[in-house]
Amino acid sequence: MAVFMAAPAEAHPTNHDLHVVRTLSSDFVGPLQFAVSHDKVYVADSFTSTLRLIGRSTPLATGPDPSLGGDIAGVAVDPGSRAIAYTASNGDHSTTTLTIRAPGKQPVVADLSGFEKTRNPDAAVTYGVRHPSQCVTDALTALDIPVNYRGLVDSHPYAVTAIGHGSWAVADAGGNDIVKVDRHGHVSLIAVLPSQPVKVTAAFAAANGLPDCAIGVTYKFEAVPTDVEVGPWGALYVTTLPGGPEGPDGGNPGSVYVIDHWSGRPHQVATGFAGATNLAVDGRGDIYVAELSSGTLSKVRHGKPEPVLSLPGLVAVEYANGHLYASTAPAVIGADGPGTVVMLGR
Repeated sequence: MAVFMAAPAEAHPTNHDLHVVRTLSSDFVGPLQFAVSHDKVYVADSFTSTLRLIGRSTPLATGPDPSLGGDIAGVAVDPGSRAIAYTASNGDHSTTTLTIRAPGKQPVVADLSGFEKTRNPDAAVTYGVRHPSQCVTDALTALDIPVNYRGLVDSHPYAVTAIGHGSWAVADAGGNDIVKVDRHGHVSLIAVLPSQPVKVTAAFAAANGLPDCAIGVTYKFEAVPTDVEVGPWGALYVTTLPGGPEGPDGGNPGSVYVIDHWSGRPHQVATGFAGATNLAVDGRGDIYVAELSSGTLSKVRHGKPEPVLSLPGLVAVEYANGHLYASTAPAVIGADGPGTVVMLGR
């Protein structure tokens, strides 16, 4: 669907700021996801569609042609089995997979796009505007924005995390859901993320060329999951980046959800993030969120973001070895410079 324009927000880090203590590598273009396992750092360089290990010149894997929109987007390591899993998508998302590589075993490739085509878990979810006026209908149609629709068949796996017993949780940004892949490559549903209702403000309407009749109207965007992580007590945490990015007044914020173990229902634990592209949960259960639109790393405090680091081009954050790590991809925001992976500290 159409992408609304977002204005970068200004970050105001606290007195307990983090800072970059070491740059681990500047050899990437778009390191949108990475995984740290002991002294090894695996990087999914989405812009080159390669899986890389820092310190090794030859890619561990090469995905679909990036010039045609293909990518390797997500990567994770199972600390117990030392297995590596990574996602891949071709340009039109007709073929998307999770590949699992375990030591001493043949790779397992899970068919994520096949699951989406067969199940389409968000098919019953309605997006867009309910009971729109003719003025609103005409305005959205003129901007090539769907007025209302049910969940479409689309798969773009963007992140993955190990969840134990050889299984993995995958955040499918196209399917708007979290799926489970077991050690045999069988795919099943964990949760569908709820639609993201946004009320159009005067500033949002002006910034996106919408007429006055759209002011006050609620548009339900898709919930695009950008990351999934396991908390210290086994719960799954997810960041969402709604189908239309933030307006100039923060009118379309990203959120963090936790998925209930028993019901599989996602519950919102925080919102107000400017482009929530990734998260990390440390050993104490503190949640950190990478906000691309503001170039800010924020800590969740009382359900809201508390900025702790300003880092332009910030796209991802991870917690491992008692430290926070982050990656930047300046090209995402139209800036010059390489993509980096860094270690953070006080």
